[in-house]
Amino acid sequence: MPTKHRWLLAAAVVTTAACGSSTNTSSSSSTPTYTAGTYPPSSTFAGQCATPRTGTDPITGQAYPDKPGSTMAENMFLRSWTNELYLWYLEVPDTNPAGYATADYFNLLKTSLTTASGNPKDKFHFTYATADWESLSQSGVSAGYGAQFAIIASTPPRQVLVAYTDPNTPATAANLARGAEILSVDGVDMVNGSDTTTLNNGLFPSAAGQTHTFSVQDLGSSTPRTISMTSANVTETPVQNVTTLRSHGSTVGYMLFNDHIATAEQLLVNGFSQLAAAGVSDLVLDIRYNGGGYLDMASEVAYMIAGPGPTTGKTFERTVFNDKYPSTDPVTGQALTPTPFHNTTQGFSGASGQPLPSLNLSRVTVLASSSTCSASESIINSLRGVGVEVIQVGSTTCGKPYGFYPQDNCGTTYFSIEFQGLNNQNFGDYPDGFSPANAGGLGVLVPGCGVADDFTHALGDPNEARLAAALGYLADGSCPAPSASAASRQGRAPALSAAPDGDLRRGPWRENRILRRQR
Repeated sequence: MPTKHRWLLAAAVVTTAACGSSTNTSSSSSTPTYTAGTYPPSSTFAGQCATPRTGTDPITGQAYPDKPGSTMAENMFLRSWTNELYLWYLEVPDTNPAGYATADYFNLLKTSLTTASGNPKDKFHFTYATADWESLSQSGVSAGYGAQFAIIASTPPRQVLVAYTDPNTPATAANLARGAEILSVDGVDMVNGSDTTTLNNGLFPSAAGQTHTFSVQDLGSSTPRTISMTSANVTETPVQNVTTLRSHGSTVGYMLFNDHIATAEQLLVNGFSQLAAAGVSDLVLDIRYNGGGYLDMASEVAYMIAGPGPTTGKTFERTVFNDKYPSTDPVTGQALTPTPFHNTTQGFSGASGQPLPSLNLSRVTVLASSSTCSASESIINSLRGVGVEVIQVGSTTCGKPYGFYPQDNCGTTYFSIEFQGLNNQNFGDYPDGFSPANAGGLGVLVPGCGVADDFTHALGDPNEARLAAALGYLADGSCPAPSASAASRQGRAPALSAAPDGDLRRGPWRENRILRRQR
């Protein structure tokens, strides 16, 4: 079955379902032998599958490379591949892969060290069914309702709110909007109910065509209402709400950017062209829910903000692999060259090589949160690296200066940290994130204001707390006093601006820095 990340609300426990052939423990004549400390090339075991795929890959148009093998062969592939490419390969114990389901063995192939804050050094180690990964990364299509839920409290008394919706989806057809609270799912009380299986199945459907009933309380309403939604293969709209605002005599652009997926490229070009034509003097880039994605797209965004002045001839990000590869990209075999600030389209969702618009700004304000991750953090770090002032409003970002190439084997795509990204000043040390200066914390301090997420206003509304604080800071450099989070409006204890953000509970592929293989 496809890999799904099931999010258990009762105890805030996350489990990952096993994927496809990864749990098949059958063996064959090709079963290899483990020798401690000896790592044959991963190519020795590649495509030797316990359950080989047949047919043609719909994305590449090529036949699957699978051949009969075994779970042991799949595990040996992962062991050698990790030793070859994992950034911290010296921190991975050499565990005999015999007897492990592949999904379980992969979970062992990472460092157990922690950062200065006590967080795991490697927070992003996961798998996806290859078919699902290709569909998600190329088209932004996934099963769901088109509503991104924010879990404010995962244990009783629970609270789940709608963070945002994508247009023309089951969620918008049911008139769901930001700030609506989910009170029950298929008759099970969301706040205190014990049937977490029903709650999770309803919130996070595993496939299209599943119908669930919800009791919801819309923002501003004192009366709950009942809706039914049938999950569909939803196409995300990663760029929304591009508009201009008047603030203290200036024209300020606003853009909500939720995902660095392929379909975002043309929407970004259109949005920046619109703002350039409007003559904006400042930009508020709302990436509070943007976990990252393609690094080349982050480079495009940074260029479209700053323009050629500070970026020409400068490094957007320099990629550093483990010590076995000081000058060569081990995946492509090419000499390591820095990613520049791209000034033309890269062909994600249209023709490549088209000139990009630019706002030519010397500063940008980002609305950020703990869900702002990886490629989104690269935008912050790269612009700071070429002298563009970055103002941060919201809370501390997730802290992921690392990334990888997705690796398919036997129908599972593996994601394991392979490189670190450094900006033009060779800085990339932010494993505890970037933090607004007045909020303190262990993250790298950035000028700006700590402000709680405000679910009582639409994204892009100038009265929404984070956007309002950004406009105020641009006007006079001041920050608002800490205020109670909108999540406390149902009588819960106040959550001040330093409180953690709601958990979006999205697939971890959306929280990464991803390099592309050239087909």
